[in-house]
Amino acid sequence: MTPQPARNEARSRRAHRSGLTGRRAEWLAILWLAAKGYRLLARRFGGKGGEIDLIVKRGRTVAFVEVKARESIEDALTAITPEKRRLVELRIRQWLAQNPWAMDHHLRADALFLAPRRWPRHVRAAFELAL
Repeated sequence: MTPQPARNEARSRRAHRSGLTGRRAEWLAILWLAAKGYRLLARRFGGKGGEIDLIVKRGRTVAFVEVKARESIEDALTAITPEKRRLVELRIRQWLAQNPWAMDHHLRADALFLAPRRWPRHVRAAFELAL
């Protein structure tokens, strides 16, 4: 019989480590985007599974940014699945309902990919928004 608490503890440690990696990646992304002239409007908007990592603004553009940190840039590029896009779009609609001023701006779904020993890769309009 497998001891259940040990399995739960291992899962909890992995989730904690993953959360730390995600938060670190988000801070790196914020710094990278700020250096490019973007201003942070919101971080982690929404809830579990369907949150928007970063919402940034530069000029007349509001970008909803997915941040993905993986062992390689190639792995990061495949991390935004169609289901993830659908959930993010739901949160974008929610954010826009709370921030109607943004409706007259150019809205874009960006991605920022991070991997060890590589420069961050910012992909503008990484996927098309179906709003």
